[in-house]
Amino acid sequence: MITPVLPTYSRAPLHFVKGEGSWLTEADGRRFLDMGAGIAVTLLGHCHPTLVQALTDQANAVWHVSNLYEIPQQEALAQKLVDASFADTVFFTNSGTESCELVLKMARKYWHDKGQTDRIEIVTITGAFHGRSTGAIAAAGADKLTEGFGPLMPGFTHVAWGDHEALKAAITDKTAAVIVEPIQGEGGIRPLPDVCLKGLRDLCDTTDALLILDEVQCGMGRTGRLFAHEWAGISPDIMMVAKGIGGGFPLGAVLATEEAAAGMTKGTHGSTYGGNPLACAVGCAVMDTVTEDGFLDHVTGVAGRLRQGLEALVASHPDVFSEVRGTGLMLGLVCVTPVGDVVQAAYDAQLITIPAAENTLRLLPALTLSDDEASEALSRLEQVAQAIEKAKP
Repeated sequence: MITPVLPTYSRAPLHFVKGEGSWLTEADGRRFLDMGAGIAVTLLGHCHPTLVQALTDQANAVWHVSNLYEIPQQEALAQKLVDASFADTVFFTNSGTESCELVLKMARKYWHDKGQTDRIEIVTITGAFHGRSTGAIAAAGADKLTEGFGPLMPGFTHVAWGDHEALKAAITDKTAAVIVEPIQGEGGIRPLPDVCLKGLRDLCDTTDALLILDEVQCGMGRTGRLFAHEWAGISPDIMMVAKGIGGGFPLGAVLATEEAAAGMTKGTHGSTYGGNPLACAVGCAVMDTVTEDGFLDHVTGVAGRLRQGLEALVASHPDVFSEVRGTGLMLGLVCVTPVGDVVQAAYDAQLITIPAAENTLRLLPALTLSDDEASEALSRLEQVAQAIEKAKP
């Protein structure tokens, strides 16, 4: 018999009733150290006082008016994003999936308006994850996402991760854009090397294809820079953002240059909830906090200490872990043991982690993680490794 909640998730039997910073309290009173942050969403931890205040103040004013009217909070957040990035303009959504749908439309409309109506192909990378809509799963192309949902949206070319020659060959005079995650999240915490990102920017410049970056998971300070592509010293034409931008409140955005967004005129796109006063009030508070002097320095510092500890953990337990991947506070432990077993052992140690592809355990904590909390996470991962080793025959 089907459950009242559509059973599309395999949920852990945990019922969290309170959160504070990097900690979650289960209904039975147990406290869990949260190293998943709602899959990189609760950027500033649970119930951050600045975000609570921003949401409360806005909730006592106006919640929703629709995009038929000017929204001051939306204009303020857009200006903050433009001032801090490559972008000239921003469209607000409710999620990364919605952001993906817009970037696909924006890229194709760009070439349509230039009279090149056959320039519709979009090149993507295997292992990518761009959301769960029909457009987003067609972009990713993986069987686990697409099986049973055909016919899929046409016009995508999938190139194997790391195959530079295939990528060059895939970009033709029919290519509208290339979409890539600077760090694949669901794909197993696979960073695209800076030299490759620079090369991709050069390739797009040479062929006039638009470069679209998906920074839904790796953006908003998670790598120690506001956006991950900044490490490579390049800029995209269009970028997807979501997850951490709302600090736990549903919010996403598409950032674009004036040139790339030129085709998106009145009536070409819309959203009922996207960029409403509540979401954008929280988003403004997130941006103000993340861009404060010293905030990203803290992220880099605590991330360095956490990574050092993870490298030591791998060296001490080679039968459990084999490699550390990632940048900043977007880290992955490649597991020798099935990652599902590691996630379960972490639950037993009252530690929240997230599984990913390539048998990788993701660590995506709040950017406010303290040194003491990082040390505690390492201590609990040590317990996890010992428990797995003890259970082996």
